[in-house]
Amino acid sequence: MTERELTAFFEDLHRHPELALEEERTTALVRRALTDAGIPVYPSGLPTGLIAVIEGTGPGRVIGLRADMDALPVQEESGLSYASEEPGKMHACGHDFHTACMLGAALEIKRREKALRGTVKIVFQPAEEVSKGGETVARQAILRDVEEFYAGHTYPAFPAGTLGVKPGPVMAAPDGFTIRVRGKGAHAGDPHQGVDPIPAAAALVLSAQTIISRFKNAFEPAVLSFAHFQAGNTWNIIPEEALLEGTLRTLNQEVRKNIRARLNALTESIALAHGCTADIQWMIGPDPVINDERLCGEAAKVAQGLGFAVKQQDDTMIGEDFSEYLKICPGAFIRVGTGGGYTNHHPKFTADERALWPAAQFFAELALRRANADD
Repeated sequence: MTERELTAFFEDLHRHPELALEEERTTALVRRALTDAGIPVYPSGLPTGLIAVIEGTGPGRVIGLRADMDALPVQEESGLSYASEEPGKMHACGHDFHTACMLGAALEIKRREKALRGTVKIVFQPAEEVSKGGETVARQAILRDVEEFYAGHTYPAFPAGTLGVKPGPVMAAPDGFTIRVRGKGAHAGDPHQGVDPIPAAAALVLSAQTIISRFKNAFEPAVLSFAHFQAGNTWNIIPEEALLEGTLRTLNQEVRKNIRARLNALTESIALAHGCTADIQWMIGPDPVINDERLCGEAAKVAQGLGFAVKQQDDTMIGEDFSEYLKICPGAFIRVGTGGGYTNHHPKFTADERALWPAAQFFAELALRRANADD
């Protein structure tokens, strides 16, 4: 596949975004390209997605590459000539770029397979945006022998030609929660006839921030955000219930556990103090992504050798289920500079196409070198 053909493939994916576990067309296109190149394809363990395997002459390492495939429920406003043709759906996080990039890497590795001693397994994963795909795919038996895993992600903060490589924590554990505070409805003019859940819920929103400021070591990053507060539907009726939804982001597992326990206790006690009852439901996300220091160093060497500028990306508390693969083996989550000016998940997000072909060549070269490495 030429650079022009890979770019056209990317644009086609961008025109036809598919949401989590709906990536049927995307899976079919990737499967066809791999099969046409003579690369064996295996199921992912989910209705969509697949795993490609390129075996060398051995002996060598088993290296994994991963790309996510799903889009977001966002109405595109990018103005691109190849903008989404699917109303309310958009590749606003660059997963079309990731898929095309790793397809290009797979085809380049296949082209150079006579130089490959080890084995490279390329995962095209569905359902990253709902944190369901990684766990299922990573459990597949075909991936049990992978010794190093690598993934890339679009990064608007860096221009094309730049890679972000950072050892240690690079993505947070993204847990979600839903809290229901229940009281007793009444006329707003006779509040004493009921039990108002709104003051209780408001007190909880404000008090919860003391968990971050007073019950957590200041040197351990954590974010606790309430993003949804809903109660009642008119101006003169006290509702029966108030609904709160939010997210906890952490990089340390002990901190994660302690904050969850503290919010549970605070929810119960504040509701009780206001004469209400409350319950909290947690949606536990994937673990933090922790990059291996040595493998980051190896990736940086390859990048610099190919002429990339290598920088350390900014810290973030956004989550990613690439951590599921790091339960198998060490790895590195690498940011690919794609410019564009708008952050991921924004309706005007774009990825500079000039970054695509070099990124594919980088991941191919990295996989080949690590598969053949003796260290």
